[in-house]
Amino acid sequence: MVWYKKVKKMIHKVTDKRSVRVPEGLYAKCVGCSAILYNKELDKNQKVCPRCGYHYQISALERLYLTIDSGTFKEFDENISSLNPLEFPEYENKIKRGQEKTRMIDAVVTGLGKIDGQPASIAITDFQFMGGSMGSVVGEKITRAVERAILEKLGMVIISASGGGARMQEGILSLMQMAKISAALARLGEARLPYFSVLTDPTAGGVAASFGMLGDVNIAEPGAMIGFAGPRVIEQTIRQKLPKGFQRSEFLLDHGFVDVIVPRTELKSTLGKYLKFFRL
Repeated sequence: MVWYKKVKKMIHKVTDKRSVRVPEGLYAKCVGCSAILYNKELDKNQKVCPRCGYHYQISALERLYLTIDSGTFKEFDENISSLNPLEFPEYENKIKRGQEKTRMIDAVVTGLGKIDGQPASIAITDFQFMGGSMGSVVGEKITRAVERAILEKLGMVIISASGGGARMQEGILSLMQMAKISAALARLGEARLPYFSVLTDPTAGGVAASFGMLGDVNIAEPGAMIGFAGPRVIEQTIRQKLPKGFQRSEFLLDHGFVDVIVPRTELKSTLGKYLKFFRL
């Protein structure tokens, strides 16, 4: 499988830039508790600190490896690439750097596969590709994935790591994707098929304001930053100190914006359980 060959090259790399390795390649200093972790131990625990539960940011291809049953994933629309409709300076170079960094054509991978034995249509965004921002390609691929779910009568799973929100380099064409995906999800609901939205660190902007929060079940990873604008922007705008933990998963759960918090090590089995329940 193409995606499996891609992820094998990346699976031993801690993708959270805030980690400190001493020495390089062998150990990582946990951002959450400052414990010195053996990288192989961190890999074995799906890039979750076994001491404090801190969840490192990981790539879309790593999420495929960890979430989708081996040998079941079939990727679609993998060759759709972005243009530069507004002739935004340096946009092509930023796309190229994102492609080199993630080994993906754009910030989302989509396809069909099984999660803990349950078939589903899947889309996963990658924060490392221009902040996981949603341009025309990301919007089109996710819309097609939803339409594929309707055609195949499957549940839809979107795992979001899109701190970049709507992609500013594409202007209104990017903002249009919010409505396009939301309309496709409405048709999925009319077909009586479930949508599970998995929110990871970070999920913000136009993604959080559209399909990110539209799940029949909104699932969050522990400690994930989820919201429209970031806490610093909000504090500067309203000139008030925000509550502790504002816009983190636990805060959103307490205030009814997410339905459940699921550790990464339990995500695959939880999604499988939900997919099976909604198919009955």
